[in-house]
Amino acid sequence: MNNGTTLSAPRGDEAIRARKTVLDIVIPAFNEAGRLPASLERIGQHLSSSSRWLDARLIVVDDGSSDDTARAAGAVELPSRVSLQLLSHEKNRGKGAAVRTGLAATAAALVLITDADLAAPIEELDRLAATAGENVMVIGSRALQRELIFVRQPAYRDLMGRTFNLLVRALLVPDIRDTQCGFKLLPGRLARSLATVQRLDGFAYDVELLLLARRWGYQLREVPVRWHHVEASRVAPLKHSLQMLRDIFRLAWRRARGTLPGEPGRTAGS
Repeated sequence: MNNGTTLSAPRGDEAIRARKTVLDIVIPAFNEAGRLPASLERIGQHLSSSSRWLDARLIVVDDGSSDDTARAAGAVELPSRVSLQLLSHEKNRGKGAAVRTGLAATAAALVLITDADLAAPIEELDRLAATAGENVMVIGSRALQRELIFVRQPAYRDLMGRTFNLLVRALLVPDIRDTQCGFKLLPGRLARSLATVQRLDGFAYDVELLLLARRWGYQLREVPVRWHHVEASRVAPLKHSLQMLRDIFRLAWRRARGTLPGEPGRTAGS
């Protein structure tokens, strides 16, 4: 891959099945050597417990980590029929860039985006899948049933998130109450189309994905999920809040000017 991205081939006999995957899971990771191995093991265990999700592939995108994230991920032993693809950015480019790299590498009919810390447990995949469809993007939500949050984030983070969402709803996506939960299930075709045109490298990338998917005619379905706050967040509240605000206004400006891209490969009126 280009843009300073290196990749590894799927490990072992799983490489033979790479074209037959039912589910690809994109996991952006930055300095996650400490908690990523346990998350990968948990994901593998859940997927292997049901033939529905086999064969599956975990696509880990190491976003220029300064620790041993890539080595730690590569050392994990996964169950049979669950493979690992490791992609690496030479330098840190941002979560949106890492997700874009991962989406571009997918091949499966369904794609899940999830955080390396599994703040939304992987078991919630089945809840999202219950409402999935070939023209549907399913969004894990902390806002629909807040009683499902079993470890809450600090009050200032919660307030910042709610304020940001109010702005997003006013400007861009009026009916989605939680755009930023890092747990989303989408058709593979949509995932790969988004990867070719998505621009935002930072934490506001979620909003761009939702805005484009809706513009292209896909349904957005918000589903309540269990969630818990995990310490050692990679978010710098002031710095990243300002970046996200800037990016939201850029998206609004692009939409007002009519410069948001159409879906690749789809002609007007189709």
